[in-house]
Amino acid sequence: MWRRSCLILTVVMALTGRVAASLESGEVNLDYVVKRAEERARHPFHSPRADLPKVLRQDNLDYDKYRQIRFRRSQALWRVENLPFRIEFFHPGYLYQEPVHVYEFTATHLQPIRFVEDFFDYGGLNIENEIPANTGYAGFRVLYQLNKTNQWDELGAFLGASYYRLLGKNQRYGQSARGLAVDCGEMDRPEEFPIFTDWWLGKPQPGDKELTLFALLDSVSCTGAYEFIIHPGDTTTADVEAVVFLRKPKQILEANPQRKLPIKTIGMAPLTSMFWFGKNSERKFDDYRQEVHDADGLLVHMDNGEVLWRPLDNPAILRHQVFYAPHIRGFGLLQRERSFAAYQDMFNLFQREPSVWVEPHSDWGEGDLHLVELSANYEGLDNIVAFWDPKNKPAPMQPFRFGYTLYWENGEADIKLSENRVVSTRIGLDAGQANTRVIMIDFTGPKLDAIPQNNPPEAIASCSTNAAIVWNQVLRNTFLKTWRVVLKMQPNPGNTDPVDIRCTLQQGTNILSETWTYQWSPP
Repeated sequence: MWRRSCLILTVVMALTGRVAASLESGEVNLDYVVKRAEERARHPFHSPRADLPKVLRQDNLDYDKYRQIRFRRSQALWRVENLPFRIEFFHPGYLYQEPVHVYEFTATHLQPIRFVEDFFDYGGLNIENEIPANTGYAGFRVLYQLNKTNQWDELGAFLGASYYRLLGKNQRYGQSARGLAVDCGEMDRPEEFPIFTDWWLGKPQPGDKELTLFALLDSVSCTGAYEFIIHPGDTTTADVEAVVFLRKPKQILEANPQRKLPIKTIGMAPLTSMFWFGKNSERKFDDYRQEVHDADGLLVHMDNGEVLWRPLDNPAILRHQVFYAPHIRGFGLLQRERSFAAYQDMFNLFQREPSVWVEPHSDWGEGDLHLVELSANYEGLDNIVAFWDPKNKPAPMQPFRFGYTLYWENGEADIKLSENRVVSTRIGLDAGQANTRVIMIDFTGPKLDAIPQNNPPEAIASCSTNAAIVWNQVLRNTFLKTWRVVLKMQPNPGNTDPVDIRCTLQQGTNILSETWTYQWSPP
């Protein structure tokens, strides 16, 4: 299938219902979308919410009513031609207030895919003929024969702001990726949520193994052009190329007079997940399950070769941790716990949810990796965000280009990212000393397994100056076939600030494991 460009002429696409064809000639590629993003950035942001018919707004269409609307699978795009990918559309309305405009392109065709009521079953709502044909969709899902021949499974979904999720073979939906995160987790300003307003779907050819999509991103402060090349498989990958434009202050203030501060963080390749509780949780909830999370840790490959593992947590208040990460090699939110026994949940198969790994296509330069953890009292809230923020922000209207590959991994593939790794973290009160926390960290991997039990590695542990490590021991855990580090940490009297802790296993100067790092907060 073509990648970067496709010559286009327009033909009429035979779709059920009213679909108007709009003739156009030229090339559909990333530059095609970049020109549209640049032109839009010259003007103030216009929210698509204003274009949504009243009948679809949240005060008229609540959760129960919205659930009655179902896409008719017989109307899936490319189904009649029996092509290797299919598209089903989400209806706008309820929480999905920003209509998305969709186009199909091939090597010789381009046309809009108009909103068609006949694509949907409305149950008993009786709102047919009340929705204009130019409304647009809320988003779309991609179908592919991912797990079995002649079985059409969901490969991915693009729905809500700039959120999307993909799946590899035998995986279940979990965490999401986003196009861009603007000022996420900042205490002095609200977060801005850019949205994908327009999509161009590349029509596949028979036998194609990849799908090409383009998107236009828009928000008060910026616009962007995105290319996605999706490769389904055991590990599904998405090659992403992006060009972002920051609007000038005049255009920003005209769209939102309250937006007086410049952008503080540009969250590149943002990942969003849920962590309610796990092995390391000190906040307990009344639930039959032992763990509930879509990811349990942040993995980071630093430019100097160090590999960090940061277990996730559900703090009592918002926590925003920043890691200096110039020339970063990769990062991701991983689901390392792959045992059903850890969750005991037969409805939400957390053990089969994908880890997501980000690998830059080139040197991103100076910048920081951010981890934002929000407080959550139930599992329905995505409370974890990870992204990379460049030190040098682009000037208004200057194209800011970056690219990366997303890997939607299973447990076996995760191991390749870091073989000598942390497999669990447990934290609790030391029964003998009221002001002391006991931290148990289990490490495993080929290098560690080769070490004889009578010659344990050394745990190199440290913490920030507002606490002290008062005990450090390494034991062979014969039950789990791991090396267990036991740390005892005492916060300074009266300390109310988070404590940063690090630990790695070594023999002499030989580093044997990734670096476990954690931020403990006083209760």
